[in-house]
Amino acid sequence: RCSPQESAMNAAGVRMVVTRARSRGTGASLRRRGEKAAPLRSGEAAAEERKSYSPVKRRRKAQRLSVAYEASEGEGGEGAEHLQAPSWQPQDWRQQLDNIRTMRSGKDAPVDQLGAEHCFDPSASPKVRRYQVLLSLMLSSQTKDQVTAGAMQRLRARGLTVDSILQTDDSTLGALIYPVGFWRSKVKYIKQTSAILQQRYDGDIPASVAELVALPGVGPKMAHLAMAVAWGTVSGIAVDTHVHRIANRLRWTKKATKSPEETRRALEEWLPRELWSEINGLLVGFGQQTCLPIRPRCQACLNRALCPAARGL
Repeated sequence: RCSPQESAMNAAGVRMVVTRARSRGTGASLRRRGEKAAPLRSGEAAAEERKSYSPVKRRRKAQRLSVAYEASEGEGGEGAEHLQAPSWQPQDWRQQLDNIRTMRSGKDAPVDQLGAEHCFDPSASPKVRRYQVLLSLMLSSQTKDQVTAGAMQRLRARGLTVDSILQTDDSTLGALIYPVGFWRSKVKYIKQTSAILQQRYDGDIPASVAELVALPGVGPKMAHLAMAVAWGTVSGIAVDTHVHRIANRLRWTKKATKSPEETRRALEEWLPRELWSEINGLLVGFGQQTCLPIRPRCQACLNRALCPAARGL
C-alpha cells in the first residue's frame, strides 16, 4: 500500500495511469489489455490513485439456510420438517388396484373363508384367540388354506391352548396337523414356541414383529399378519408367494425381486400406508382365482391390457 507522499510523487511524475476496475461506484471501467487510459490532470491523478488503493469493505449478503431434520420414531415435534425423497411409483398401479378390487368384490376365494382370521375360536378368551391365530399362521406356511383350516379344526376339537399343546406328545400332534406342509418340522416349532410363550409371555403372544420373528417357525409374513389379526395393528405388508408373484408380474417393484421379504421392502417404499392392510387378502385371493402360478387366466383379468406380464404372453 502506498503512503500519501509516494502517491503525490507518482501523480506528479506519471501522466498516464492504468486504473483497476472496481465492482461498482468508482466510475472506472475495465480496460482491455494493451489499451491506454485517458490522461488525467495532476489533482485528478492523485485523487484517482487514492481511490484505486483505498480499501473497500463489501458487506456480504446474509444467507438463510434451511435445514430439515428427519424425526425419529416417537418424535413429532411441532414444525419439524421431514426429509422426503421423491418416491418411485409403478405405472397405472391405481387403475390396476381398482381392477383387482372389482374382481375380488365377491369375496369368494379360499382365503376369504379359511384365512387366519377365520381359524380361531371366537368364544375363547382374547389370549387364547391370539395364540390360535399364531398357530394357524405357523401351519399355513407352504400349505393350502383348506388344509390349514382342517388341521385347526382338529386341534380346536381337543381344546387348543398353550397348555394343551405342551401336554400333547409329538406323534399325536403330528397326526392332528398332517398333511400340512413340512408337518414334522412344524410339530417341533409349535412345541418350542408354545414353551417360550408359557415361560416368557404368560401364555400370550408377543405384541411386536421383532419378538414374533424371534419365535421358532415364525417368519416376517406370519408376524405382520399376527400383528394385524391378533393385535389389530398394521406393522407392515404381509407378503406370501401370491403377493410376491403378482407384485412382480405387475411390475410393482422397481426391479425384479427374488424373495417375499425383498418384495415386502420394495412395496413398502412406495405403496401408501393406508393400503397396507388390504393388500395381502386382496392379492392372495386374486392369486388363488385369477393370477395363478401356472397358466394364469389373463383373458378373464381386467388388467390384461395393463399388465406387463400379460402383454408378454
